[in-house]
Amino acid sequence: MTLATTPAIALEAPPDARRAHLMAGARAMAPWLLGVAPFGLVIGISAAQADIPTFAGWLTGPLVFAGSAQVATIQLLDDGASPLVVIAAALAINLRLVLYSATMAPHWHGTSRRWQALAGYLLVDPTLAVGVDGYERAQHPTHGHLRYLGAGVALWVTWLGAIAVGATAGASLPSGLHLEMVIPLFLIGELVPRLGDRTARRAALAAAVLAIATQGVPLHLGALLAILGGLAVALATEPRAQEVPA
Repeated sequence: MTLATTPAIALEAPPDARRAHLMAGARAMAPWLLGVAPFGLVIGISAAQADIPTFAGWLTGPLVFAGSAQVATIQLLDDGASPLVVIAAALAINLRLVLYSATMAPHWHGTSRRWQALAGYLLVDPTLAVGVDGYERAQHPTHGHLRYLGAGVALWVTWLGAIAVGATAGASLPSGLHLEMVIPLFLIGELVPRLGDRTARRAALAAAVLAIATQGVPLHLGALLAILGGLAVALATEPRAQEVPA
């Protein structure tokens, strides 16, 4: 028996055991859903009120599946940015997922390509946190896979459902409500707790300054330049920060 057959083995496990581990993952994801669902609702509303087809806005959910990247995608499309700029911005924002993949790689090593593709698609901040904990608690790799899958599916269904409800309701809401302002407030709330070290603070400051300074840049490249600038500052600062004595 090899790890490459793990997903198949998971499907052959007793139904009760398989269901128990899937539900354990879904329950572990439940606290995250309390914040995810309202965020998805507001993204759906902003997609409905943007100058793009509502269905196109909803499609950012399954295609991008990352809140901050979806916000940037919808905003850039609304502003008329070129497709290349939109794609580049989304990829730059989601660069952190490469680090997340490195964290999960030992747990997925040797599994089938089909499983790795599915697991990688579901990998975002909440599934990383729930997944790492699930694998640590699992007595067998298969149990960890099932818990991760249960958590990921619960998040995926809730996220897309919330965006759909928001998009449906947003079409009938007056634009004067400006519910889209909840999005930057949510993102600020996500960012502030992560500013505990010098590298993060410098990167955030550089990105903010560049975002303001490049508002008039053609082709709506300002957001992309701000993201890349913040990443560059983080990469340049991190080695020096590690050399500072504790």
